[in-house]
Amino acid sequence: MRARLVDERIGQAAANELMTAAARGEGKAMTYDVVVIGAGAAGLMCALTAGYAGRRVLVVEHASKPGKKILMSGGGRCNFTNMATTPANFFSRNPHFCISALRRYRPEHFVELVERHGLEHVEKAPGQLFCAGSAKELLDVLLTECEWAGVDIRLKTSVHSLERQGEGMRLATSLGPIEAGAVVVATGGLSIPTMGATGFGYEIARQFGLAVTETRAALVPFTLTSQWKERAASLAGLSHEVAVRCRDGEYHEPMLFTHRGLSGPAMLQISSYWHSGDALSIDLLPGTEAFEALITARRDAPKRRLSTWLAERLPRRLAQAMVEWHGGDAPLAECSNATLSAWAAYLNDWQLKPAGTEGWRTAEVTMGGIDTQGISSKTFEVQGLPQLRFIGEVLDVTGELGGYNFQWAWASGVACGQAV
Repeated sequence: MRARLVDERIGQAAANELMTAAARGEGKAMTYDVVVIGAGAAGLMCALTAGYAGRRVLVVEHASKPGKKILMSGGGRCNFTNMATTPANFFSRNPHFCISALRRYRPEHFVELVERHGLEHVEKAPGQLFCAGSAKELLDVLLTECEWAGVDIRLKTSVHSLERQGEGMRLATSLGPIEAGAVVVATGGLSIPTMGATGFGYEIARQFGLAVTETRAALVPFTLTSQWKERAASLAGLSHEVAVRCRDGEYHEPMLFTHRGLSGPAMLQISSYWHSGDALSIDLLPGTEAFEALITARRDAPKRRLSTWLAERLPRRLAQAMVEWHGGDAPLAECSNATLSAWAAYLNDWQLKPAGTEGWRTAEVTMGGIDTQGISSKTFEVQGLPQLRFIGEVLDVTGELGGYNFQWAWASGVACGQAV
C-alpha cells in the first residue's frame, strides 16, 4: 500500500503543481536545499539520506519512471549488494578514492535497511544478495524511504542548463527555474541507452572544468569473428565453467556460448580488462593439467579414443565441436606426445581473439568516467565548488560483477547525502 502512495506522490499532479507555480511567478524559481539529478540507485540513496538530515530535497529524473536499472538488474531480481565488498573489487585511475565511502557504509548497513521493510533476499552465490521476489520491492523500499524523508521526486523532467549562482546553483529545467544550495549529479554512465542512459553528467563535469577519463562498455558480452561464430553456432546456450585470463585479470566462473559470441559471468568479468585486439586465454579444464592427464590416460586406457576422453570432461556438444575444430581423433595409444601437447594447449590455453563486444547496448556498467582527482572522497563535492557533487556510476569507479556496483551506489549516495 505504501509503495502505491509513493507512486502517486511522484505522479503528474506534483509536476503540474510545480509548473503552475513557475507560471504564476513568471519564471520565479522554486528553491531547495539539495537538487539531485537522477532517480537511480545512487540518487535515491543520496536524496533520502539528505532528507533525513533535515534538508529539503528535490530529485529530478528525465525518464518516466524512477530506478529503471534497479528493476532490470539481475534478471529482474537485482543483485543489490555483495557482502564481501572491498575496494579491491573496483577499477579506477584513482584506486584509493572509493575506500572512505565503502568503509563507512558497508553491505550489512544496506541489508539492515531492506530488512526493516520486510524485503526477503537470497544468496545466489557467495556474498551475492538478490531480492527473493521482484526488484520492484527494492525500489519500493527506496521510494518509501524518500517519502518518509520528505523528498520530492519529479519525473519526465529535463535539466537544460546548470550554473553557479552565488553560494548555490541555478537550474533551468522543463518545470521552470530551480535554485538549490547544492546540486548532486547522479546521472549514471552510458550503459544500456534504451534505459535512458546519456552522457549528461559528463557534460556538466566538463562545463565546470573537471576531466573525464576514457569511457568504454564494461561487464559486457563478447562478439566473435564470422569464422568463429560459424564454428560455435551449435554451442549456443551451452554453459561451462572456465578460467579466463586477459592482461592482469583472471576469473574462474561459467562461460556461456551465445548466438553472437561469448557471455556468462567469466566473460562479463574479463571484459573489464579487455581492449580491442587482445586475445583471451581460456582454460576449459581449470584445475587440471591437461597434458599430464592425457599422458596418464594414454598409459592406463590406450584404446580409449581422444573424443571419449574429452566427452568425459567437457559438455558433450563442446567435446564434439573441439574434435571438429582441431581434428586428430584417434585411440590415445596412437597419439604422440606432440599431439597430446597440442590438445593440452587447446584445453588449458585456448587463445581466442574476440571481434569486439556488444557495446553499450548490453553493457551493465561504464568503465571510466569523471576523474576523481577533482572530487572529495568523503563529501563528493567538487574541489573549489562545494555546491556541486557527483556520485555513483558517473564517476571513474567501476565494480566487478556481483553486486559491487550497487554497493558503490549506496555508499557514495549515503556519504554525499550526509555531507551535502
